[in-house]
Parts: sequence; C-alpha cells; structure tokens
Amino acid sequence: MTETDVDLGTVTAPSGMLVLGMAGWIDYWPQVGGPLSERARAAIAASGGHLHGPEETEPSAWMCEAIAVAAAADRPLQVRARTSASPFDGGPTIAVLEVDLGLSWLGRDDGEPVRLGDLPVDRCGMVLGDALALDGFIGLDGQSTDGLADVTYWGKYEDTVHARFGGDRIPQHPSGHGPHGWLNLPLAEAEAVAERLRTWTREGPGNGLMVSVDAHTDFHRFNRAGWNHPLLAGTIDLDACQVLGLGWDPGDHSMRHHGERAYGQVYPATLESRAGEAVLRWSIPPYEPDR
Repeated sequence: MTETDVDLGTVTAPSGMLVLGMAGWIDYWPQVGGPLSERARAAIAASGGHLHGPEETEPSAWMCEAIAVAAAADRPLQVRARTSASPFDGGPTIAVLEVDLGLSWLGRDDGEPVRLGDLPVDRCGMVLGDALALDGFIGLDGQSTDGLADVTYWGKYEDTVHARFGGDRIPQHPSGHGPHGWLNLPLAEAEAVAERLRTWTREGPGNGLMVSVDAHTDFHRFNRAGWNHPLLAGTIDLDACQVLGLGWDPGDHSMRHHGERAYGQVYPATLESRAGEAVLRWSIPPYEPDR
C-alpha cells in the first residue's frame, strides 16, 4: 500500500503541556473532573498519559479522551502525518501522526517506545494544542467568538433556492464540493437569512432542503481552516497559541472508525525516540479488508 508523508505545519505549547484530544468534547472537561489543563498537568507529572472522565461520569466516562505530554514551551513543534488510502473513496487518510516535542529523550535506555494509552478517532475530528489554551476552547454549541456566522444550504431544492435567493458555492472538501451559502454574516442576519429559506421551504415544496447556521466558534474555525486540505487539517490561533485541528471524512470514519471506543476502534499513542529527541506518535493502522 502506497503511503505518503505530509507536513502539517507547527503547533505551540507555551505552557509546556501538549494535548491530543477529541475535538467534539474538548470544552466538556470541566464537567468530568476539572479543567483540561489541570488533568494534563497531573498526567505529565506522572510521565504523561491518557485522560478520560471518572468512571461514574454521565453519559460516559469515555466521552472525553485525550493524551497529554510534556513539550518545549519556547519553540514551534513540527507536526507530520503518514497517510494511507481510504477504503471509502481512495483519498488520503492519516495512518501515523507525529509531533516533535522539542525535548531530549528521557525514556527507556534501549529507546523502546513508551505506551501512553489509546484514542478513538472522534467523528467530529481531533485537536492538537496547548493544554492551557484549550481550557478556553469554544466547542460545538458555544457562542460565536466574533459575532459572526456562516449560513449554508443543500439538498433536493438547492438549485431552485440558489436561483431565487442566491448564495456562493462554498467548497468544503479538497475536491471543491460543498453547499451554497454565505460566509461571515452578523449572527442576527445569519439567523434571518436561514429563516427565510426555511419559511420558503415550508410554504412551498416542503421537506427537501437542509439549512445550517454555524456560529464562529473555535470548533467551526477548525473546520473552516481545514476545508481545502487533503486531510481536512487546519490551524487556528487560540489564546496566542497555534492549535491544529484534524477532520475526518464522514464516509471514511464510518467504514474505519464507526463505533469508536465502544466497538474497540482505538489506536495507540506512544512516546518515541528519534535521533535522541522525544516524539509523540499516534498510529492508526491502514485499512485491510480481511481485518
């Protein structure tokens, strides 16, 4: 199977604590035992490791998961991916994610990897960044960070609605595919535009048009930053830190990672030595039909 190395840029961790976690739940940590940065600090003091909610957490202790490790606070940290072909559409998917931590290797003398735990692939994507900065991450259902929102529409009557109401094509995939809509509208205007489309649909042809209003949360900014990247990867600034978001194609996720931890779809995170330097590695085996 052909694999390709991809440079994903850099992240920064001025707190000295780097987290790889589930983007759909990154703002949920205060509800499962304390802020993410506090959990990360405790894990790193114990040589780094896997974070999740207490066993009695509702709806599940495993809804929030992350890996926390120590990292250099004074320099950008290089991020790379090795890709393999998706069984869904043949496009590239992440098989290995690596982050140079900017620290000397202090693990086993023989250089063997140190197992930190494992993570599922969140259908909402993954986030890699400074633990302290991520304490302020505005998630899926949060408020707009700048008072703006995006409106998109798609479905059975998309062409008719476009002819009547307008809207630009908004590519949300490297192929150029995407819905119609409007970007960067004031929030109240975005809601009004969406309601006009919904009203027209209700009073006209009926069901068949999907309309979405996406406030400019940090989560949505991740999505936008990765729309045109082959791996749906993009960086944003969060509390003066460079933070990386990684999306997953819904079809690929359904075929390879559906069910996530509940169905054993988890993948190992390790600390490894590369030329005497510490590297965080998350390994997602390429798809094999007979597995």
